[in-house]
Amino acid sequence: MVFAQIALIGHDLAHRQVFGQRWISDALGRVVGNLAIGLGYGWWMNKHTRHHANPNHEDLDPDVAPDILVWSLDQARDSRGLVRFVGRWQALLFYPLLLLEGINLHVGGVRALRAPWMKQRSLEAALLFAHFALYLAAVAWVLSPGKALLFIAIHQGLFGVYMGCVFAPGHKGMPTLTTGTRLDFLRKQVLTTRNVRGGWLIDIAMGGLNYQIEHHLFPSISTPGLRAVQPMVRTYCLELGLPYHETGFVASHIEALGHLHRVGAPIRNG
Repeated sequence: MVFAQIALIGHDLAHRQVFGQRWISDALGRVVGNLAIGLGYGWWMNKHTRHHANPNHEDLDPDVAPDILVWSLDQARDSRGLVRFVGRWQALLFYPLLLLEGINLHVGGVRALRAPWMKQRSLEAALLFAHFALYLAAVAWVLSPGKALLFIAIHQGLFGVYMGCVFAPGHKGMPTLTTGTRLDFLRKQVLTTRNVRGGWLIDIAMGGLNYQIEHHLFPSISTPGLRAVQPMVRTYCLELGLPYHETGFVASHIEALGHLHRVGAPIRNG
């Protein structure tokens, strides 16, 4: 839980919700991301920026790339190998797979160190590997080898589940876009996004990502600001006849799982 909350602070820094100056946000983002939790800030920024520009776009949003799960019927029909094997029962496998998401986030940051677009490559690498060294040393210092391995497995597994459960409700199960789709900024953001209802506990647990529609429209506004502008955004969408989708936390996951099951049908029926 602590790692996930730190990751959500890193997300706020990346969007400059905490400090307006880029250099301060980037510097603290690398400390919070790379050093504190081993999540590459540069990799996250590249990935997340592309997501915000084209949410749920099958060709442009890396979050709906068919790397292990399929998010549309077309992706299911084109799937091969492991993706096709998993896609058959991906709704049932979704939460077990999240146990690996923590490790996947670490690996993604390390692999991105070789990418040509990576800025501050040496600093990113130094902070990442400092985290891994300190993390492993701390665990080895207080636990026997067997208990240390068990702790790491449980800790990283729960970290992945928490992150997946926080980020999935925003877009999973919402419409996906393709190259032929032409939408303006407002519709591109609202139609692909879902809000999660809840009080202060949901606000804290999800780091403000429960206001996902407002976050995509105003990414530099912090959680209290998102809560404040929500009535205005909801009213404006209703005036335009634009669907403004909001549901509870459990219902959001049910919708996402239902979508995963439906789009896996071509594999099961093939």
